[in-house]
Formats: sequence, structure tokens, C-alpha cells
Amino acid sequence: MKQYVVDAFTDTVFGGNPAAVCLLDAFPEDQWMQKIAQENHLSETAFLVKKEGDYDLRWFTPGGEIDLCGHATLAAAYVIMEWIEKGRKEVLFHTRSGPLTVQQNGSLYEMDFPSYTLRQVLVTQQMVDALGARPQEAWMGRDLLCVFASEEEIRGLKPDLQLVKQLDGLLLQTTAPGSKTDCVSRTFAPKMDVPEDPVCGSGHCHIVPYWANRLQKQEILAYQASSRGGVLYGKYQKDRVTLSGKVALYSIAELFLPW
Repeated sequence: MKQYVVDAFTDTVFGGNPAAVCLLDAFPEDQWMQKIAQENHLSETAFLVKKEGDYDLRWFTPGGEIDLCGHATLAAAYVIMEWIEKGRKEVLFHTRSGPLTVQQNGSLYEMDFPSYTLRQVLVTQQMVDALGARPQEAWMGRDLLCVFASEEEIRGLKPDLQLVKQLDGLLLQTTAPGSKTDCVSRTFAPKMDVPEDPVCGSGHCHIVPYWANRLQKQEILAYQASSRGGVLYGKYQKDRVTLSGKVALYSIAELFLPW
């Protein structure tokens, strides 16, 4: 089986968020996809099966299947457009989160994603203990979104990941105003066996709506301030979010599997 590893939301290798993309004739049993994701030990492995011109797409973390993943979708679209069907400019994926469309626009790949509805929640001592710092605000969608005052606070976070596991929400998103971008963020996902996600696309389906509403602007330039770093171009359209980014190919491999 062919597997590509692509660094997403960056234009250079060793930056952004690496995702593995596996091409299949049909989905195997879930246990095999889970084993591949664990063997890769990346935050996401994407599995693709062609379906009448479109593609079925599933995402697995080392800790289990997930319902939405931005960087692995970006990586999957790149692999299709540049390696499988070179010259193709748009691809439709069928996923657990519904149909997702990706278009190529110059050096950017633009993804049309659902946006999460956020409701404000109280900042609790449990959050403070887990983060090691007190956020100004907290919001809940699929994930918990904690808002801080400054980029320096985001960069300096050293959360207790065991305590993070006890917080509500699938992932923990943290964000603040950026010094050179509209916002900065970091993402922690210990519930999915991913201590820190280098650049989280689905997290920005929370982050972009929050900043679009707070700044009263539709387009948001975002930077994920992980050790690898990554840039996302977001556009908020109420129930949808357009996320765009660049990619860099790291490797192409052949997997030898027992099925």
C-alpha cells in the first residue's frame, strides 16, 4: 500500500503538521487502520478510497478515529491533485463530518469545513490547574477553547496533560491575539494520545469563528505557535469556515501489510 507523509500548513519540511496519507482500494477492518496510525505515531493518518470520482476519507489518531481533521484533509487533497490525478484542481471527500471540498488556488489548498457553534462557559479552577495559567474566557464547541490576553502566555503554556484529560471537550484549544497575525494558538489532545498537535485544522473551526466575531472581520490570519509552527488563512462564513494552507512533501513509502 502506498503511503505519503505531507507537512501541512507550511511550505518547508519539518514545519507545519505532518500527516500520513494511505491509498486503499477498500477500507480494511478498523483495527488495521488503527495499527497503522499507531505505527506512524503522527497526530493523524488519513485513509482514502476512491468512490465514483470522489473519495471516502477517514482519519485515525494513535488513540482512535476522529470525526474531523484539517491538516490530514489538506495533505490528502495535495496527494490526489499532485500525485494521483495530477492537474485536478478540486476534490470532494465524503467523511463522518459530511462532504468536504478542497480546491487548489495557486500555492494554497482551500478547505470548506463546518464551523463549530461556541457557547461561553465559566473559567474553572480545574482549567487553571490543568493549564498552569488562568484564561480570560472559556468556550465550548467540540473542543474546549481557552482565551488568553497575550501571545507570550500561549507560547509559555506548560499544561499538565493528565489534568487536561479530565477537562470537558475532545481537544483543548488555547488562543490569544497575535503580534504579527490576528491570533495565535496551541492545541493539546492527550485524550487522543497526541500531547500537542503541531497545527490543528479542526481546532481552527473553533478559533476562526471566535476571532471573526471578536474582531468583527471575516478573514483571519492565524499562526499555530507549536515548536514546528504553521500558518492558516481562515475565512468565516457563519456555519462554514474556509481554511487554506500550503504543504510540503516529506516522503513516499510502500507499506507491507498482512491483509
